[in-house]
Amino acid sequence: MATVLTPRDYKSDVHINWCPGCGDFGIVNAIQMALAELKLPPHRVAVFSGIGCSGKTPHYIHAYGYHTLHGRVLPVATGAKLSNKDLTVLAVGGDGDGYGIGSGYFVNSGRRNVDITYIVFNNSVYGLTKGQGSPTLKKGLRTKSMPEAAIQDGINPLALAVSSGYTFVARGFALDPRGLAGLIAAGVRHRGSSFIDVLQTCPTYNDLYTAEWYNHTQAGGPRLYRLAETGYDGKVKDPADADEVVAKKVQAIAKSYEWGEKIPVGVYYEVDLPTYEDALADRNPRYGQEALVDTDFADRDVDPLLDALR
Repeated sequence: MATVLTPRDYKSDVHINWCPGCGDFGIVNAIQMALAELKLPPHRVAVFSGIGCSGKTPHYIHAYGYHTLHGRVLPVATGAKLSNKDLTVLAVGGDGDGYGIGSGYFVNSGRRNVDITYIVFNNSVYGLTKGQGSPTLKKGLRTKSMPEAAIQDGINPLALAVSSGYTFVARGFALDPRGLAGLIAAGVRHRGSSFIDVLQTCPTYNDLYTAEWYNHTQAGGPRLYRLAETGYDGKVKDPADADEVVAKKVQAIAKSYEWGEKIPVGVYYEVDLPTYEDALADRNPRYGQEALVDTDFADRDVDPLLDALR
């Protein structure tokens, strides 16, 4: 293993066959840049994905990879992390995969606060199945791939993440891979459930949220701005202070509804709390000492379990 890791060390030999101009390219590059920044050996990283265009991501990253079922990436990634607590686990998926069929898993994964990072490719359409409106497309909008405008309200994934219990909530932009890489690295460093919603262009099916739209408002300036450059602070200083926690959550949720002429990117909310793994170690100290994959279950003493049933 080279002592100095670069993004190239995390590039696989698999040909990337996303559509030209797709925002997915920027996201996978950002992931590779973040892993290099963190100096994580590829064999200590596992990338899990659901179904959709984003599902191909593990194929393009030189690390362990697992392509799961539609909407089920989070429970599978959770199982991997709990089985091998020393593994850095990334879960990736699309907005349809994560906020549609996988919405129940999305909410409950936030409740657990497992130490994984979940990155969602959000382009407001189902790109792999020919451009139907996804759960994030706002009511009344119609892309070029839709015969009629959406008649359902679009969800707010950031507000849902904050209220579900994610302890690191951020938003990035696929066409700013360097800025996104910094957010991903921060999410991985965070000890707990990290969620990053990534605004992404789909030039094939979504003619509304284009690169031009993100980069130019009617006044001529870019829509996206960095929260950190405005003095915004989403970090909870005292996790034991319930009033501060609630205030930071309310602030983050309010900021998450800012959309249109100005769209903020960066860390909306962050708090340091005990993880699900910490709770398991408190219940069974052995879990805190060794990974489940290294535990000999075949020869373990089951008498205490039987005694509890008697």
